[in-house]
Amino acid sequence: MNADALSARERYDALRDAAGPVSAQALDALWADLEAVAVSAVLGSWRGFAFPTGHPVQRVLARSRWHGKRFVALDDAKPLICRAGDGSLYSDTTSGRGEASLWNVEFRGEVTATMVYDGMPVLDHFKRVDDTTLLGVMNGKGATVSDEGHLFYFGLERE
Repeated sequence: MNADALSARERYDALRDAAGPVSAQALDALWADLEAVAVSAVLGSWRGFAFPTGHPVQRVLARSRWHGKRFVALDDAKPLICRAGDGSLYSDTTSGRGEASLWNVEFRGEVTATMVYDGMPVLDHFKRVDDTTLLGVMNGKGATVSDEGHLFYFGLERE
């Protein structure tokens, strides 16, 4: 079956399960086919993973033992829930330079749920794969966010 005949969910699953490198172009195309999501729909705890594109943020998150994100309220978002050596979870406010808040923000011509970091010019935009799955893309200023024009893509699955 060719990629055009696959549903967005099937394409997401194939990219999530890929062992090798995933192209940023495939993720850009998937993003374009997903529906925007309102901030009220993303509240809760989410387990995260990085798509294996080779983006530098992927390595940073692996070193920090990133577990996911927690959206408590519109003004209380925890972007870097990490796993400590003892297995407990904590909000890494050092690496993230604080925490974040949730806003509906326009990105690529659509208004969608977005997490705005408190301490750095970084935005994480989200689109709905289904009721328990989000595709995220990190956007903002600086070399950390853009790797030769490619943004960092990640997935979130509701806990």
